[in-house]
Amino acid sequence: MKSAAVVNFAPEKGSVEIREIERPSIGPEDVLLEVANVGVCGSDLHQWTADHSWPVNYPVVLGHEFGGTIIELGAAVEGWQEGDRVVSETAAIIDPRNPMSRRGLYNLDSTRKGFGYGVNGAMTKYVRVPSRILHAIPDSLPFEHACLTEPCCVAYNAVVKNARIEPGDRIAILGPGTIGILCAAMARLCGAEVAVIGLESDRHRFEIAKQYGCSAIIGDAKPWAMERDGLGCDGVIDAAGASITLKIALDLVRPAGWISKVGWGPQPLGFNIDPLVQKNVTLQGSFSHNWPIWERVIALLSNGQLNVEPIIGGVWPIAQWHEAFEKMHRGEVVKSILRPE
Repeated sequence: MKSAAVVNFAPEKGSVEIREIERPSIGPEDVLLEVANVGVCGSDLHQWTADHSWPVNYPVVLGHEFGGTIIELGAAVEGWQEGDRVVSETAAIIDPRNPMSRRGLYNLDSTRKGFGYGVNGAMTKYVRVPSRILHAIPDSLPFEHACLTEPCCVAYNAVVKNARIEPGDRIAILGPGTIGILCAAMARLCGAEVAVIGLESDRHRFEIAKQYGCSAIIGDAKPWAMERDGLGCDGVIDAAGASITLKIALDLVRPAGWISKVGWGPQPLGFNIDPLVQKNVTLQGSFSHNWPIWERVIALLSNGQLNVEPIIGGVWPIAQWHEAFEKMHRGEVVKSILRPE
């Protein structure tokens, strides 16, 4: 049985197309998931435009933000049943003996391979998933929302685990993309006053950030950062896809403040980072997520504390992947979602 899939088949720009692929076979500890919805991530766009900075196993089915229903169980799978509604983490392959994995930080296992670049992802009807990375979701949580658990976990890790927000803090978010806006929403849940900073071309996305109770700033955010006491904001979350934004973060943050960097920027820095030393600033990288973060985020989505509806720009069938990609790439929507046919 074959199904349509969005396949990134080569490293050259634009090397993505619909292909028919065989239904995957599963191992003893895997499940076969019938995909309900899959989110389009910025990394999917970067592989499509060939400006990514990570190795890809071509050809590969794109898509790592997904949820669906279990339709087949491996012989050794316990605790799951056919028909269960689930979402899946992204760490498709890890080394359980790796020191990071042994600590529960398998997201930092250097041998880790994820869906959509290391192994086939979920922009198709069926995907093979190791049962160890499944999470149950309640019937009350629609798949259109549940498939965005993954980017919410990225934001949770950057804002809650890898930063130190206190209620009343003033937090600047650089980059109003999916992760930036979700980071802003998380910071608001932590009780912070939040400003999202971007460019004129981001004006539509600013309207969505405002729905989460955030200020929106085009261009220079220094006056906002200095508003309280002239020293700068308490923390900066750099969720932009360019290295130069780190310079902006260093300018906005107050002495003894912090920067949580979650956005990828492959360009060389090309500027002086002495302000990091002079201001005694903590610079923290934030990558991916692990089991307890997923459980916490699912709780937030399920109880209504975190609402992802504002960022969803539409749901497209797999056959219309190009339109969904283009709308995100042009900034017309924050998040596109695909639906296998």
